[in-house]
Amino acid sequence: MDDVDEGTDPWSWHGPWTDRVVATSIHAGHDVRTELAQLMSLDEEVRLREEDPHTDELISQIPSRVEVRRSRFEVDLNRDRDGAVYRTPEDCWDLDVWHTGELAADLVETSARLHDRFYAELAQRLDPLAARGPFVLLDVHSYNHRRDGADAPAAPEVDNPEVNVGTGSLDRERFGPVVDAFMTTLGGWTDEDPSARHTPNSVARLDVRENVRFKGAHLARWVHERYPGAGCVLAIEFKKTFMDEWTGQPDDQAVAALARALAATIPALESALDELPES
Repeated sequence: MDDVDEGTDPWSWHGPWTDRVVATSIHAGHDVRTELAQLMSLDEEVRLREEDPHTDELISQIPSRVEVRRSRFEVDLNRDRDGAVYRTPEDCWDLDVWHTGELAADLVETSARLHDRFYAELAQRLDPLAARGPFVLLDVHSYNHRRDGADAPAAPEVDNPEVNVGTGSLDRERFGPVVDAFMTTLGGWTDEDPSARHTPNSVARLDVRENVRFKGAHLARWVHERYPGAGCVLAIEFKKTFMDEWTGQPDDQAVAALARALAATIPALESALDELPES
């Protein structure tokens, strides 16, 4: 188990945060502070399967980004403050997380303060960005599609796109062209890296669909409410075809290809932002 001292940095900020396209990987982390790790009964492999490993690598080519190191089982930054800490099994898919059954209130509050800190630091970066005009935040996640077992059939593709773009809280009347530009560009992307071409692990044309499995959650709502008319969050869920979701082992070539694909959407997003009417 990756237990860390409370003072260890829970996330890392990269880039100037003056770019109009920024990114987050808020469920990428696996670290848990030591006092919680000692109380955790959840099998580490199960915990890893419910996290979003390697999504920090998927956003690695976006210059302005934040990569979260702490596990969602310490603090889930995609829930509001009251629900951000998994106290009981009912809070997290009926998983038995704690030896004590329910997490003590003082430990909950320590984790909740991380939630406060993250959103305060995010606001420090997004407030001046929004003041200059509209921006896009790529909120990158991943999801399981082989829940019946490592050797069982995968979930049907009809209900499980390679990339699910969540726009549930988005003002689509205003930002529809931005969403469409992203989906068209990502869905039409082909890998021009000669080292990846003709390899069995290179990524083919991506099946990109909107609001099929997920519509986005707290991070998207928070940005849309704080920056109406300026903040455009695309909550992106990559199906875990770039890794073995049962072992956590990544397909490094696929991860690198998806990182290139995501970065390749930036010019189209910036052009779409340029075409937006004044709000």
